[in-house]
Amino acid sequence: MSALGKLKKIMVVIACGAWLSGIAGAQSAAQTANSQSQETDGSQDQPGQSSQSAPALTAPSIDEKWNYFIHETAAPFTLGAGAFNAVVSQATRSAPLYGRHWKAYPKRFGASVGDIVSQNFFGDFLLASAFHEDTRYVRRGPKHRMWPRIGYAISRALIVRRDAGGETFNWANVLGTAMSAGLSNAYYPSVSRTVRESATNWGTSVAGSGLGNLMPEFWPDFRAWVKRHNPLRH
Repeated sequence: MSALGKLKKIMVVIACGAWLSGIAGAQSAAQTANSQSQETDGSQDQPGQSSQSAPALTAPSIDEKWNYFIHETAAPFTLGAGAFNAVVSQATRSAPLYGRHWKAYPKRFGASVGDIVSQNFFGDFLLASAFHEDTRYVRRGPKHRMWPRIGYAISRALIVRRDAGGETFNWANVLGTAMSAGLSNAYYPSVSRTVRESATNWGTSVAGSGLGNLMPEFWPDFRAWVKRHNPLRH
C-alpha cells in the first residue's frame, strides 16, 4: 500500500473509529460534570434560556474517580463504540490485523472494547489520581461561537483541569492512552505488536479522545433543536 493510502486509512480510523471510542468516556464525562456545573460559563443546555450561576466543580476524590471509571465503562456506549471501531478496522483492514475474513470481527470487537476499558482505567482513574487531574468534560455551551467550541472540545485531549483548580497538560490522557496501547500488545496479533503499530494506536487514541468530546459539547444543542422542531409539540 502506498504512503498516501496508509495516510488515508489512518485518517479514516481517527475520524470514524476513534470518534466513537472517545464517546464512551466523553458522554459519561458530560453527564457527571454537568450534574455539578452545566457549562464553563454557567449557561444552560437549552439555547435562549436565561443563564444562571452554576457552582464550580468540586475536586473528585479517589473513590469518586474510581466510581467514574466504573460508570463510564459500564455505559452502553462502550459496547457501541467497540462494535463500530471493529467495523472500521475490518473495513479498512487496519490494526489489529486479525485477518480479512469476518470470522476475525469478534476478535476485533473484543480488542476494541479492551482498548476502551484500559484507556478509561489508566486515564480516568490511575493517572488522574496520580497527577491530581479532573478528567470530566465540561462543555462550553451555545453562548460561545461554534468554531471556538470545536477547538475547545478537541483541545481537552491535551488540556485538563487540576483538582486544585486551573488547567494543566493532560498527562492522564496522553500517558493513559500510551499505556493502553502498550497493554494492547498482550492481546493483539503478533503482526500488530510492532513499535510502529503501537505508536499509530496511541496517536489515534489521543486524537479520538478530542474528537469524542464533540459529542457532549454539541449533543444538547441538537437535542434542543429537535425538541423545538418536533411537530408533535405543536
